Amino acid sequence: MQTGDTDFFCPIIRPLSVQRKQMPVAVIRFCTASFVAALVSGCALGPDKRDPFEPMNRKIYAFNTAVDKAVVKPVAQGYVKAVPELVRHGVTNFFNNLGTVGTALNDAFQLKGGKTAVDIMRLATNTVFGLGGLIDVATELKVPRNNEDFGQTLGYWGVKSGPYLVLPILGPSDVRDTVGLVGVDLWVDPVYWGVDDTYVQWTLYGVRFVDTRANLLEAEKFLEQAAIDPYSFLRDTYLQRRDYLIHDGKVDSGVLTPAGTKQKSLRELEEEDLRDNESPAPAAPAPPAAPAPPAETGPAPQPTPIPPPEPAPAPEKQ
Repeated sequence: MQTGDTDFFCPIIRPLSVQRKQMPVAVIRFCTASFVAALVSGCALGPDKRDPFEPMNRKIYAFNTAVDKAVVKPVAQGYVKAVPELVRHGVTNFFNNLGTVGTALNDAFQLKGGKTAVDIMRLATNTVFGLGGLIDVATELKVPRNNEDFGQTLGYWGVKSGPYLVLPILGPSDVRDTVGLVGVDLWVDPVYWGVDDTYVQWTLYGVRFVDTRANLLEAEKFLEQAAIDPYSFLRDTYLQRRDYLIHDGKVDSGVLTPAGTKQKSLRELEEEDLRDNESPAPAAPAPPAAPAPPAETGPAPQPTPIPPPEPAPAPEKQ
């Protein structure tokens, strides 16, 4: 659960913040292009048809932002300063491991047998060998980490997203994802059904909330630099990112801009980055040839003088 300006970054940034890697270039290019396209289309076409409740959504977004700046963000910043990075890694890994339960169930609901097996193997590996999930052993063993929820499952089976919504405190969503969150995801969360003590349960909810917000502090800097209208930026990027996740990154093409040009999808940008990284580095140019040493200067050689011919001897007198 996220609040404020960085809600949509959770599926993009959270895995990266766990590994402390830089944001992929493809994500930066995709987010920037999405916002530019949204800004141009908004000016040219008027209200977004995907967001019929925009006036209400903007008010809720402003409320979320105010709560985030006044309470949530300061708490997250204090958490980062007070808790050692190694401990924060363990907390993030622990909750990521719990989230694998819901991912496995939704992969099974989508009849993805191979991914379900991978999810179960990842969960078992980190729980048994990673001290209950505090250490991400599965990633070290190159076991993929999938990301599924019931909103994605509904989308996989053809349920449309419906109007865009901004939920109080929870942030960007839509009708389909809200139904998935309230109807299934909250109930299959191990913190909900696996903890009997109410105090411990709400403590875990709070720690997960603060840890997630702390992992998004770096992403917030990118948002502040990139977005002229953060609301539109988050809306359009959230909706496109959800479409990307539902189709497992197999979105055929990007969206059309008002100028009629096609914006590349995140999948296409990632493939471009991969090709760039795999292409051999250009050969270094040959060093320039050393200039020839200048000719030694000095007086020009004088031509050898030719001796004059000897005069013929005079004839003897008789």
